Amino acid sequence: MKYEISKGTLAIIPNEKNSSLVYEDEERYVVNEKPFNIMDSSCRYFGSSYEGRKEGAKSILGAEYKVPIVVEDSENLIVFPTTSPYADDCAWISLRRVHNIYKIDANNSRVVFDNNKEIIVPCSFRSLENQLSRASRLDLVLRNRKNS
Repeated sequence: MKYEISKGTLAIIPNEKNSSLVYEDEERYVVNEKPFNIMDSSCRYFGSSYEGRKEGAKSILGAEYKVPIVVEDSENLIVFPTTSPYADDCAWISLRRVHNIYKIDANNSRVVFDNNKEIIVPCSFRSLENQLSRASRLDLVLRNRKNS
């Protein structure tokens, strides 16, 4: 199954054997691609590439690592990584769909989405909070530029 990130996407979580668990509003799919490959093909589907989107976000934010990615422009569809995007345990979370985040312990956090679905990610609360903040800043800058 080929998968493109959309407004319905909540998160893309690494699964065993180079596959991903994709969480959407009412569904959960297993996709036989790594999360990074889904990211790259989704960027390409919407007319860019992961590298192009990453460079754009880096120049806007002045950040080098773990930058959020604008998958699709017109909807400001922004997803952010929980670790290095190239790491096997990196999950991608859709900014617009996050309702709240909670600390579970030093290395795990709970993400609650706007439809009350929840996932647990192997990421410290502080790191997740930083990623959420960075993605929100990118969203704000882009919205301001579109409206000026």
